[in-house]
Amino acid sequence: MEEDASNPVENSGERKGETIEGKDGPPVDDCCPICFGDFTIPCKANCGHWYCANCILQFWNYSSASKPCKCPMCSRYINRLTPEPSLCHQQEQEVAEVLKNVLRYNLLFVGGARGLVQKVYELPFFIKRIFAAMMDPDTEDSYLHEMRLVAMFLSVLYAATPFDFIPTGSLGIVRVFDYTAIALVFILRLIGIYRRRRLTQRVRRLAAAAQPSNE
Repeated sequence: MEEDASNPVENSGERKGETIEGKDGPPVDDCCPICFGDFTIPCKANCGHWYCANCILQFWNYSSASKPCKCPMCSRYINRLTPEPSLCHQQEQEVAEVLKNVLRYNLLFVGGARGLVQKVYELPFFIKRIFAAMMDPDTEDSYLHEMRLVAMFLSVLYAATPFDFIPTGSLGIVRVFDYTAIALVFILRLIGIYRRRRLTQRVRRLAAAAQPSNE
């Protein structure tokens, strides 16, 4: 009691710091580092930073499809998102849907056998995201390495089966699948560049058509 009374300023500072850091919630006088607004369905990353659940999931949507997203604040990989405990008692459909997506993200990158099973279960989702990323001219990852690994796996499966309907010539089945994967990555990137160019042209035409009316 005497020690607490002798340091009222220090003790109040500790209590204040404890409230601001928030053991069970985001910082009181802070905002989401992505949208710079008040926290909406706040989630804490494994690195300790807080984000709106929708913001960090959207940020992941624009990053690598097969890897967890990196924290925008410290660049550490976010392997787990922990929602604010008070959200577990809410019954709103929108909140429940977002929390479901957070759980889905956590299961994808939990690691181990459980994470592998979840990745296999979500394989159509991953394929869709990877194809969309390969058609994005702005993405830094071409996914060439991943596609070549898939091609090698498929070539091994094909060689292990009694089927022989793919003409390979002197190349061999492994090279046929490998060259096909490389060609697919190249074609998808060209399609993405073409779509971006068409979109840019359309925006310019719309802007040019709206300019005389504004004048």
